[in-house]
Amino acid sequence: MPASKPTPHAAIDEAELHSDVAILGGGMVGLSLAILLAQALPHRRITLVESLPYPAAGGSDQPMFQPSFDARSSAIAWGSQSIFSAMAVWPALQQHLTPIATVHVSDKGHVGGCRMQAQEYGVPALGFVVDNAWLGACLLARAQQFTNLTINAPASVKALAPRRGGYGLQLENQGQVVDHNTRLAVIADGAQSGLRQRLGIASQVTDYQHHALIANVAFTQPHQGVAYERFTATGPVAVLPRAKQEGALIWTLPSEQAEAVAEQGDDTLLAQLQTAFGQRLGRFTRIGQRTLYPLQLTQAKEQVRPHLVVMGNAAHSLHPVAGQGFNLSLRDCQSLATSLAKHDAGDDQFAQLCALQAYQSQQQADQWLTTQFSDQLPRWFSNPGLAQAAVRGAGLLALELVPAGKRRLAKQSMGLGGRL
Repeated sequence: MPASKPTPHAAIDEAELHSDVAILGGGMVGLSLAILLAQALPHRRITLVESLPYPAAGGSDQPMFQPSFDARSSAIAWGSQSIFSAMAVWPALQQHLTPIATVHVSDKGHVGGCRMQAQEYGVPALGFVVDNAWLGACLLARAQQFTNLTINAPASVKALAPRRGGYGLQLENQGQVVDHNTRLAVIADGAQSGLRQRLGIASQVTDYQHHALIANVAFTQPHQGVAYERFTATGPVAVLPRAKQEGALIWTLPSEQAEAVAEQGDDTLLAQLQTAFGQRLGRFTRIGQRTLYPLQLTQAKEQVRPHLVVMGNAAHSLHPVAGQGFNLSLRDCQSLATSLAKHDAGDDQFAQLCALQAYQSQQQADQWLTTQFSDQLPRWFSNPGLAQAAVRGAGLLALELVPAGKRRLAKQSMGLGGRL
């Protein structure tokens, strides 16, 4: 018999309950939230739903590392290390990380620059670079260790609707459709969230009219743990350290130019990159598989409703400058887990609106500051006007001369600014 559709606003009976929390989207944010909730709420049932199959692992506590020159990477801020440590993920994760010892910011064609070094702030690294595949493998291995966490992958959400005391879902797995009732539904299915749209949650979108060209590159000089952020007339060019003489490239280009640049031959593209970036890493010798991403600032106009939370890129998708997006979402996950645990009285009144509003209130300043930082920085530095260029150069020079301003910039880059 076909599964019945969820009945809106009908009460969820305890006998019908399948989970206390259903996380809809099992990417890096969804997995991180699942681990934090499973730890903070050991007596609650957590379900993770992911539409794609997860890769095979070497065992629940032995994630597999498969290095690849073309592996996509993420920047992990120093402030995120404590969250991964609390999740018991850090010992495995750090086996294949590249520390960022220095962040070097410059403005092409203009004087002035800023160099932030970990030793100035008493930390071993300002952040880290990790292959997404390795980060995902470590998170999955940890998630599989919890008895109160059920992972459904591949499975898709065919329907969801509010019910009194929670949400009713329809999940499809290998052609079989089943009903699933939960007290709290968490939407974490990405910036173009179909689930967010289905529930009529509007989003505010700012189109930067730029694309990011993502690829890995090799060069002739060791990077020495330096992450470069080079601002040009067309947008930022970032190179994050990976292996000894490899880096992760995030090259921002106007949308009308990006596709033509990405389709060029390796030699031509590397020559253009060399002109934009300069000689700080010697000569670029190799570029890997290229991916183009349209750059937009997407912000959900609602992040919480009764028994519903919007998380990750579905809540706020940022410009990639300074690598703030995932780190902000990780702090959101920690804050939500803490708020739910604090307001959990152990009864069926779990995940009431007051707990969700407390989470939103706690993260409001962090989200605003981090979003503004990611939004305004590339706008200011991409303005080619001479007056703006002079002020930028003076500002970068001032950062070198005024410790308080430089410290504030470093704190933001380290994922600590939004907590001040």
